[in-house]
Amino acid sequence: MNSGILPIDKPEGPTSAHVVRRVKRILGARKVGHLGTLDPFASGLLLVGINEGTKIAHLFLNAAKSYSGTIALGTETDTQDLTGKVIATREVPPLGAAELERLRAAFIGPLRQLPPMYSALKKQGVPLYRLARQGKDVPRTARDVTIDRLRLWRIGESELGLEVSCSKGTYIRTLAADMGASLGCGAHLKSLRRLTCGHLDLNGAISLEALESSADRAAQALLPLAKALGPVPKLIVDAAKAARLRAGQQGVLWELGLPDTGNGVTGLLDGAGRLVALAQWVTQGGEGRWQLLRVFAPEEADL
Repeated sequence: MNSGILPIDKPEGPTSAHVVRRVKRILGARKVGHLGTLDPFASGLLLVGINEGTKIAHLFLNAAKSYSGTIALGTETDTQDLTGKVIATREVPPLGAAELERLRAAFIGPLRQLPPMYSALKKQGVPLYRLARQGKDVPRTARDVTIDRLRLWRIGESELGLEVSCSKGTYIRTLAADMGASLGCGAHLKSLRRLTCGHLDLNGAISLEALESSADRAAQALLPLAKALGPVPKLIVDAAKAARLRAGQQGVLWELGLPDTGNGVTGLLDGAGRLVALAQWVTQGGEGRWQLLRVFAPEEADL
């Protein structure tokens, strides 16, 4: 199996780890890993790195994401979603267009968000969700997140439709719960579907059922590494430099010259357009230099 990024349209129910295990079994790939988890109750875009594709996970973990979903008003749960235990119920206030716009305005832009106890974040090496299942509530540090786009609409008397684009690290469950607290009635996230991760979206994503039925479908859906990088700047290196980079010889980087843009990551491609390495221009003490971030094995290159 070639290397690349496989966009999966994850169904509701399985964990992201379960999807990874199924993909590895179906494809017989040497190495498989997801590039940003989805909660079991959520569906939508789950990016899965195949072989050398696992080496670019950090680019997507740090990327902006967008979602659609449903918020259930008037009911709080301990997990902030529909899988949790109900801990409070309150009457839902009347919500017209003006109230929805005020709610939207209050939750767009930079926000401080307290991570939920039911999350994979760790406290002294222990995942918070394990502590939560033991009935413990430990101090957490609020994090800075950004809501870039937010749309809200009524669904019946006690539900809101939601579309949101946000920065990395944003918990949509917590966004829903915080909105409910702002309204005074409480809320939890009833459904969630990831639409995009970075520049990739559900167009071209493959379902697990389609993956099971046809290896050819999987090959068609697999994005070569260079294509998966999308807008990341790229430089072409000759065969000799490519071989030296793949051998980990950072001295080659001195021959690349200055970057075209800023301090971002740059993909180094061989003459066939296959990803050889990732490098970054870093500036320290007023001086800049290239730093080698990842090297990709030629036998696993995106063909």
